[in-house]
Amino acid sequence: MSSVIAAPLKPKALARGSQLSVFAPASPADKLKLGAGMAELKRLGFEAKSYQVLVSEEYFAGTTVERREGFLRAITADGVEGLVAVRGGYGSNYLLEEDLATTLQHPKVVIGFSDITSLQVYLWQRCGWVTIHGPMVAAGLDAGPDVRGGYDEESFLAAVSKTDSGWAIPMEGEAIRAGEAEGTLLGGCMTLVETTLGTPWELDTRGAILVLEDRGMKPWQVDRALMHLKQAGKLDGIRGIVLGEFPECEPPVARSPTVRDVCTRILGPLGVPIVFGAPVGHTPRAMLTIPLGVRARLIAMGEGVLDILEPAVVA
Repeated sequence: MSSVIAAPLKPKALARGSQLSVFAPASPADKLKLGAGMAELKRLGFEAKSYQVLVSEEYFAGTTVERREGFLRAITADGVEGLVAVRGGYGSNYLLEEDLATTLQHPKVVIGFSDITSLQVYLWQRCGWVTIHGPMVAAGLDAGPDVRGGYDEESFLAAVSKTDSGWAIPMEGEAIRAGEAEGTLLGGCMTLVETTLGTPWELDTRGAILVLEDRGMKPWQVDRALMHLKQAGKLDGIRGIVLGEFPECEPPVARSPTVRDVCTRILGPLGVPIVFGAPVGHTPRAMLTIPLGVRARLIAMGEGVLDILEPAVVA
C-alpha cells in the first residue's frame, strides 16, 4: 500500500465528555503513573475506562490473547471514541496479524508512541487510518501539561479535536538542513519503523515527511538503523525529516560522533529539509503531539515549524 493513500480514514474528533478506552498492547505500567494519567484525562474533560484487565505477564501487560482482545473490545465498542495507550515497552507486534484489519471497520482516535508505533504503522498500511503520535497515560499524561516529562497540551488538543483547519507546531529543534517541503507525516519510534521491514505492513515512506525518534541508543546504533533504512530504500522519495532529541544516546567515548553528527552525515546528502532535536516521542521536555497520515509542511529554518495542513479528525 502506498504511503500516499487516496482517502485516508480520519476518526471522529474528541470533545469534552468523549469516552476513551485505556489499552495496554505492550508492557505494564506503574500504578501511580497510571492513576495520575487517568486523572489528567479527566481534567481534560474525557471519560476514561479500560476494557482490559491491566496485569503483568513477564514483561507484557497480559498474555497475547488478553492484550489483543482488550484492544479489539475497545476499538469496536459502541460509544468509545478514542484509545489511549498505557505505555510502550514491548509487545504491540504480537497483536499484528493479517486478519486484524478485517475487524477494523470504523476509525477511532488511537494515541501513543514508542512501541505503539508498530500498531500505528499497521493501521496506516493495512487500514489507511490517521493516528496520533503523542503522550500515553503513564508516559506523558501522568506528569501533566507543559512541564518536563509531560506533554504539550496545545498540540495534543489540536490533534484530537480540531476539525476546521490545520495548525502550526513550533518544532523547538534545530534545522540541520534548511529548506521547506510538503508531504504526508509518517513514522514514529525509529526502532519500530525499522522492524516493519520485511513484514506485509512494511511502512511505505515515499512522499513522506518522516518522523524518527528513539532513546537509549549509542550513536553507532542510530547509524546502523539509519543505514538499514537507507539501504532498504526507505529514504528514497521522502520530502523531509523530523528527528527527535534521542535522549540517553550520548557517545560512549569523549569526542566521538554524536547522534546529531550521525544524522547529519547520513541524512544530509538526501537534500531534503531536516529538523533535529524536536521534543517528539521520547523526550525529557513537554512532548509535542504529531498526527500521522495527514499532509504537512516542514519549514526547516531556525528551530523549525511543522504546519499541519489538514485536520486529523472529523466532526
